[in-house]
Amino acid sequence: MKKLRFILCLVCSLVVLRLAADEVKDLQREQEQIRRELAETEQLLKETKKNETATTNKLTLLNKNIKDRKRLINGINREIQAIDHDMLRLVARRGELQVEQNRLREDYAQLIRKTHYQQRMQSPLLFILSAKNFQQLMRRMRYLRQFARYRQRQVAAIEATQADIDAQNQSLAERKTERNAALKSQQKEQEQLTRDQRKQQKMLNELKKKEKNLAAKQKKQQKRINEINKKIEDVIRKQATKTTLTKEQQLLAGGFEQNKGRLPWPVEKGFISGTFGVHQHPVYEHVTVNNKGIYLQTTAGSTARAVYEGEVSSCVVLGNTYAVIVQHGNYRTVYSNLSQLKVKQGDKVKAKQALGIIYSDPDDDNKTEVYFQIYKDRQLLDPTPWLAR
Repeated sequence: MKKLRFILCLVCSLVVLRLAADEVKDLQREQEQIRRELAETEQLLKETKKNETATTNKLTLLNKNIKDRKRLINGINREIQAIDHDMLRLVARRGELQVEQNRLREDYAQLIRKTHYQQRMQSPLLFILSAKNFQQLMRRMRYLRQFARYRQRQVAAIEATQADIDAQNQSLAERKTERNAALKSQQKEQEQLTRDQRKQQKMLNELKKKEKNLAAKQKKQQKRINEINKKIEDVIRKQATKTTLTKEQQLLAGGFEQNKGRLPWPVEKGFISGTFGVHQHPVYEHVTVNNKGIYLQTTAGSTARAVYEGEVSSCVVLGNTYAVIVQHGNYRTVYSNLSQLKVKQGDKVKAKQALGIIYSDPDDDNKTEVYFQIYKDRQLLDPTPWLAR
């Protein structure tokens, strides 16, 4: 019964340790993803104009860096906590094993003393030969065989326990190495975060000095955005009232709807630089921004890509840029701020197919940003919940 309890405790301990190791690996994978995002933002910062002039684009990228670095530091802290808990479990398990090993060794020592005493009193051969009859002789032989096997099992149990203790010590050494690496990484990221926050405050101060000029520029940009929204809304309204859906379009709409939360991003890599709805401007307290879609910033030369299969219903000219509207039954996705098109009206497209090259604005730090919208019939939707996390 004691052996069974020991085996059960050993199995449970191994399962717990395996889960703890998996938790640490998950946290490390999450950190690697954040580091990739930070590298992408750093690349975008390098693509801005090569000067120290503060711009709202630089501030947006810096804010993204700070946010991601805080997430990274939080992830490292969670990793350190998980490693600490794992180390406590390993130390406790090692203590249990050492107690069990001491018990096994004491039992084995008593067994050896007893055997030695019996052999002094009578040799095993005499013990067998002194049997009164054949049945007793067989019983004595079976007893000696069982006794020998029991001794072997005791030795094997002691060796197995020692191997387990050695494994616990090895795991502890590995966890200590991981913890030291995590602490070093945490310190490095914290130092970089402090530098970024200082740079952020300096940039904010510089931008606020130019508030009057930049607010006028923002007002002009918002006016252009409103004109773009109006033009796209007019096209969508006309398309939504033209015809009823075919059976194929109904199936397409159903598929689009079922993939909510799993649609690929309209850019291969990048981040959401402008969220849906009305927001306060990141610099100016009395300026609000009204986004009827989301902005996704990416690297220069990147393409906008379809988030789901469908048909190009329109290619709209918006001054010096273009917008592509893709129909998915009674759903439509809109990709604006393209400098070149890779599709034309009537084309059938598949998910992730390139629609056009995203415009890089030379007057705004070479910012490369696609404006993405989703409509259901004539109703405008927030695209964020539709995209894969």
